[in-house]
Amino acid sequence: MTGVPASAAGGPSAAKGGPVGGVSGAASGAAPSAPPDAFSATAAEARAGVLPAVAVVPGAASDAGIDSGSKPARGAKIAAAAVNQASVWNIANLLTMLRLLLVPGFVALMLADGGYDPAWRSFAWAAFAVAMITDLFDGHLARTYNLVTDFGKIADPIADKAIMGAALICLSGLGDLPWWVTIVILGRELGITLLRFLVIRYGVIPASRGGKLKTLGQGIAVGMYILALTGWLATARFWVMALAVVLTVVTGLDYVRQAIVLRRQGIAERKAALEEAEA
Repeated sequence: MTGVPASAAGGPSAAKGGPVGGVSGAASGAAPSAPPDAFSATAAEARAGVLPAVAVVPGAASDAGIDSGSKPARGAKIAAAAVNQASVWNIANLLTMLRLLLVPGFVALMLADGGYDPAWRSFAWAAFAVAMITDLFDGHLARTYNLVTDFGKIADPIADKAIMGAALICLSGLGDLPWWVTIVILGRELGITLLRFLVIRYGVIPASRGGKLKTLGQGIAVGMYILALTGWLATARFWVMALAVVLTVVTGLDYVRQAIVLRRQGIAERKAALEEAEA
């Protein structure tokens, strides 16, 4: 063919080799090599933004031996663990820790100078009041501001029972409160805690309004017994404690009823699921 420039046929090398060289290259299946200028021009265009960016397919990247960064960096895992650890030190958990630290201080104040000095009993009452007030706020703060942690779930009930148990045992040890009252209240608290763990596989027993009234009644009654009251206040605290004991027993029986119902429902649901799976 005449009139076709040598460059169209593959450049000067093709012109020297003639048609036979072009045919042999096509027959061998090898793509014609681009000149070095073409690579440099392509790179320059890519840097200038003329050519579109090429997205790397994850599968293709792995086939090509390219690390696409799909695995999380080791530093990211360490940072996430540090954030989770730091979240334990929130205001709700700090209040719970304060309540735990108040227990030995309360006992020391309660038993100071033989345990019958009105001044020391007043200081002990102040420590007990702070512990009961923080009990009202730490759970509310944790639920409101999403500060619930595993530490709080374990430490909060321990702190509640520790301060109440210390107060009841001290009062009974000093002869201000009958031992059977202490045994009933502490027995109920420990029994319900154990019951919650036994039925947790079937569900969680929610805190009832009666349980909150029980806690309030116990706090007021024990607080009145901690103070060295006389006259009609000493008589009034007897009836307040009697009401607290009644609430303790009634709410305890209600929790037992809820646990039985929850267990039956859980067993029935599991049985139905097994029958459905077998069918």
